[in-house]
Amino acid sequence: MRKVLVNDLMQKNYTYFLTEPEGKNFVPDFKPELTPKQMLRMGVFGGKYMTDCKDEFPTDWFEYAKLNHGFHDPDLNYFKVNASQPLRIWQNKGWIYKDDPRGWFQWYCRYFMGRRIPQEDIRQIKRWKNMKRHIAQIKKNCSMGDLLCRPVQRQALLHWAYDSRKI
Repeated sequence: MRKVLVNDLMQKNYTYFLTEPEGKNFVPDFKPELTPKQMLRMGVFGGKYMTDCKDEFPTDWFEYAKLNHGFHDPDLNYFKVNASQPLRIWQNKGWIYKDDPRGWFQWYCRYFMGRRIPQEDIRQIKRWKNMKRHIAQIKKNCSMGDLLCRPVQRQALLHWAYDSRKI
């Protein structure tokens, strides 16, 4: 078990423990198609997310990450569109867990690294599963491999570790 101490713009002296090996021992029905490293390399959240978290996660996650500390830049997203809502909307809807003030992706990065919080893991995996409705819409409305069809939905799926390039 390894202890992680977080000190970034949103958390000071937050501690958690890695109880599983990195990228292993996921809940059986949680099968993300992309790793956090792949997502950051492809371009997510307009590059704004995670710019102050480099000390918490493996350095190789950030080697080719598309990041912009100054502002949210949709051109850094894989599909070159904005598929994000402001954090305050997520907060107002009660979607943010106190230990992960940045939301689902922060939870996923920490889960991927080996942190487990059983009740929160169940809640976040349920939210991840709910994104499958966007896969159904892409399959219904787009030709196979047409990455220009429904780019906002495709980018949203990418934010949730689904790889819509395969649809």
